[in-house]
Amino acid sequence: MSYLLAGQLSEIERLRLQSRVWEPAGERLLVSLGAGSGQRVLEVGCGVMGWLGCLSRWVGERGVVIGTDIANNLLDAARLFCAESRLPNVTLLQDDFFATQLEEASFDLVHLRFQLCPIGRVPEQMASAYRLLKPGGRLILEDPDAGSWHENPVSAAAQRLRELILEAFIRGGGDFSSGRRLPEYLRSVGIEPQMRVECLALEAGHPYLHLPVQFATSLKPRLLQLVDETELSRLMEQAASDLASPHRWGTTFTLVQAWGQK
Repeated sequence: MSYLLAGQLSEIERLRLQSRVWEPAGERLLVSLGAGSGQRVLEVGCGVMGWLGCLSRWVGERGVVIGTDIANNLLDAARLFCAESRLPNVTLLQDDFFATQLEEASFDLVHLRFQLCPIGRVPEQMASAYRLLKPGGRLILEDPDAGSWHENPVSAAAQRLRELILEAFIRGGGDFSSGRRLPEYLRSVGIEPQMRVECLALEAGHPYLHLPVQFATSLKPRLLQLVDETELSRLMEQAASDLASPHRWGTTFTLVQAWGQK
């Protein structure tokens, strides 16, 4: 995994940081659902970690967690995480969610985080998730709303990167703020939604403050369709410098969580 700028995270490290930052929000939601002991649950697009840890704890020794991803390198990182964290009730599988080989109506819970926002294939994703749920099973969706994503004081370079990132999502068919539409997505498959949101304060020096630069690293080919390489490099270098200031703090995008029963 290559690095674009010295000191920036690789994609695998970015995904691991993302999971660590948002894992407590997942824990809080699962607690609100009650006991999960013995359930069979699915983490779609688990990446390097996702909800594997909190789901493993939630279903307990008698439960089963299936984590899927289409990328073998991410699954390799997830296998290492599961081994280090001693999660014997987790099984990892390579699976294309748009042509899934998983058994229909076989899961008590299906979870998708940041799966709807990137590519704009929501009807297909919702249909697949619905088919995999048992009657009475729960579908949980998590996606962002960019409205709260900024640092204080605002860095002009970081703000411009955010604008480019949001535009790149749109041009790719997705929507970075798709969290705003999660209730309608659940209703489209006949599930009545429940909702909660989380927005985190990031103190000066927190690595997640650098998310604009981290995303720009991951999305570089798409951003270069919007701005030339010299300007993109300048923005990333300036944003990295600004966000390293000991006097800057920030807030994350809002994580929207929506769920309901089949």
